[in-house]
Amino acid sequence: MNRLDVPHATTIEPSPEPSPGRPADHAEGPNGERVLLIRLPCNPIFPVGPVYLADHLHKRFPQLPQRLLDLAALPVLDVERVLLATIDAFRPTLLVFSWRDIQIYAPVDGRGGNPLQNSFEVFYARDPLKRLRGAIGGLRLMGAFYGELWRNLRLVRKGLARSRRYHSSARVVLGGGAVSVFYEQLGRRLPKGTVVSVGEGEPLLEKLIEGVSLDGERCFLVGEEPRPGLIHEQPAGLIKTACDYNYIASIWPQLDWYLDAGDFYVGVQTKRGCPHNCCYCVYTVVEGKQVRVNPVAEVVAEMRQLYDRGVRGFWFTDAQFIPARRYIEDAKELLRAIQAEGLSDIRWAAYIRADNLDAELAELMVATGMSYFEIGITSGSQELVRKMRMGYNLRTVLENCRLLVRAGFRETVSVNYSFNVIDERPETIRQTVAYHRELERIFGVQQVEPAIFFIGLQPHTHLEQYAFDQNILQPGYNPMSMMPWTARKLLWNPEPLGSTFGRICLEAFETNPADFGRTVMDLLERDYGTAPLEESLHAPVEGRRALATAVG
Repeated sequence: MNRLDVPHATTIEPSPEPSPGRPADHAEGPNGERVLLIRLPCNPIFPVGPVYLADHLHKRFPQLPQRLLDLAALPVLDVERVLLATIDAFRPTLLVFSWRDIQIYAPVDGRGGNPLQNSFEVFYARDPLKRLRGAIGGLRLMGAFYGELWRNLRLVRKGLARSRRYHSSARVVLGGGAVSVFYEQLGRRLPKGTVVSVGEGEPLLEKLIEGVSLDGERCFLVGEEPRPGLIHEQPAGLIKTACDYNYIASIWPQLDWYLDAGDFYVGVQTKRGCPHNCCYCVYTVVEGKQVRVNPVAEVVAEMRQLYDRGVRGFWFTDAQFIPARRYIEDAKELLRAIQAEGLSDIRWAAYIRADNLDAELAELMVATGMSYFEIGITSGSQELVRKMRMGYNLRTVLENCRLLVRAGFRETVSVNYSFNVIDERPETIRQTVAYHRELERIFGVQQVEPAIFFIGLQPHTHLEQYAFDQNILQPGYNPMSMMPWTARKLLWNPEPLGSTFGRICLEAFETNPADFGRTVMDLLERDYGTAPLEESLHAPVEGRRALATAVG
């Protein structure tokens, strides 16, 4: 199952052109504000972030005119035309752009090709023709990447210019996942005065509409330097109530496009924040380390609205559905409430730390329709898991996976492996193979999908600092660069094992690209063998000491 696979979007036309002098909707909000929320083009998963922003603003300012435009649900050739026509029809005073993703280093197709395969062919293929093929594919990817970057920046600039035809003081806010990670680089390319939002946007938009100072908010104005350490500031707490989908439908005609087919997993958020310190992850700084659990009654009320609109697939969009053992009871309360609401024929999925389960929770997860989940253990070696600050106990993960099977779980499990992050060695490869084989014995070979990742190094992470300490990167590098000399470092696969992993992945692409992950595991077992399982679960004392120096 791939929640990103969707049918080709149909063109969605804006409202008819209004008569000169007044917008189609005459209403005005506080200080005359009219808000247009725009999700920039990306993989068209359900845009829960912009939806929640619009819902929050409506609850705070019920008379505020809003429109929501999802450019991801449009053919690429139409996005600029539809954006400008929508601005002409609605005439917003405030444009809120959401930019979901930028960096492309991942083992998935997109942007004109497979970035992992192209990169590895250039870096590691022995056959000159394959290296040439990878170079050509890489050039296509570079063109697509920079083309998307320039297109989105152009959409922001043109949207602002068009809005100022009607309101000379119109403003732009830019936020979203990509912006929160790359705000320093993007801030140099945006129109002066653009408000760049880091992390949650609700309190920032409230203040903009009220016309009060933005001091203290996680943001900065283009043309001014962002505060040092802005990304590490903790977000303000927010009590999340059920999204009003009747209102959302009234401002977002594209909603039905996501619901009519019935095959989307629609996002519902049950909590914000992540308490962990995984060395390569930015969730903990973007969302904050404090976990804020949304009221169960509000989560279920939101699900009921979607259910009544025909939704049966739900993706819990939390950084982790059960971030720590102290939240087991919260998860149980939510699942019991879903049962009590009578949502008996749903399916749901989430990222799950499988070390945070007990037998009762496993039974509730199966009974309420968990149809898929992802485990991001990164490695099957307890030593490396500790060095990467993952906080996982791999032995407990296995025990809890057995609980799920005993409770009746027979669906797909995606296990994320990120090889060669810190201190990978032949013995840790053997340990990961052993651990994966045990997961296959627990769930069944066909139920366990190994997702092979190579980390795309991102700013503001422990791994970035490790790269500085090891002289792999120098401060001041451009994390958005696709130039080969930078991309080879940002697609994290350092020597001495980098070439080995590169050649194994290339062999898997050549022999069985349709089952890439399982083929990689088979090739690693062929070349390195399998360790005793107990070795995988045991972290030596020296491994624990090495943690202090491995990531700073």
